Amino acid sequence: MFEYVSREPGGETGRFVESIWFARGQITGVRERIAPTGSTVAAVVLGDPIRQTPDGAAEAVVADTGFLIGPHDRPIVNEPLGQTYCVGLVTTPVGCRPALGLAPAALRGHVVDLLTVWPRAVAVRRALLNCQTPDEALDLLSATLNRPEPFDVKAFERCEAAVAMVSVDPTRPVGDIAAELGVSHGHLDRQFTDQVGLSPRTLARILRVRQLLETIDVHGSVSWAGKAAELGWSDQAHLIRDFKRHTGVTPSEYVAAQRSTYDRDVAAASAGFVPERM
Repeated sequence: MFEYVSREPGGETGRFVESIWFARGQITGVRERIAPTGSTVAAVVLGDPIRQTPDGAAEAVVADTGFLIGPHDRPIVNEPLGQTYCVGLVTTPVGCRPALGLAPAALRGHVVDLLTVWPRAVAVRRALLNCQTPDEALDLLSATLNRPEPFDVKAFERCEAAVAMVSVDPTRPVGDIAAELGVSHGHLDRQFTDQVGLSPRTLARILRVRQLLETIDVHGSVSWAGKAAELGWSDQAHLIRDFKRHTGVTPSEYVAAQRSTYDRDVAAASAGFVPERM
């Protein structure tokens, strides 16, 4: 049995934290590839260690107290070394600084020890170990996040607006977005990369793949050429290239892995996860 409970924070916190979550149990398979979302992920480990391996990394990180995954554009391999038991958060693309007080560009593509880079996590973990229920644990984490770290409000708001535009239309030229925001293309690129950890175009590619993953039915028939046209790829070959870059597998391999592991309802809630069996 695997228990997973998540919440979407409301109010001001919701501008920099996409979700907080509680996970406990045994994952399906021995490991899973997880496609990027354009966000930063922080997890407090309360049980057995978890091995995290960024795609292409020479070494994995084995976390026994917590880990932080910086913004990335390639998959992360998640491999619990026993039963998963952790509580965590997913920032919005612009939420790394206000949520954690960290510069996302320095974290890009890396997995690091959470308690080392986010000092608050030491006390948070100590308190979480005394929580009796998922709701109690999520209440505690939510209260912690209601006190944001210092951040540049003006830069945050400009990049927040840019992320919203990219989310609506990932194919929109960055120059058009910059012009609407009243800055140069170069200025937006630099500020966006500083605030998000990724360039606007890289985030756009990630979000377009996410749209694809969230709209396909792995238990049905998928027209990849049709999806390419629908979501703005020039052809099916470009879709496949971006798909493999962000998930680590081809579209057919992704469908096969999900179809053999998840029923339709679970697959619909597991977009971007590529389970690996023994």
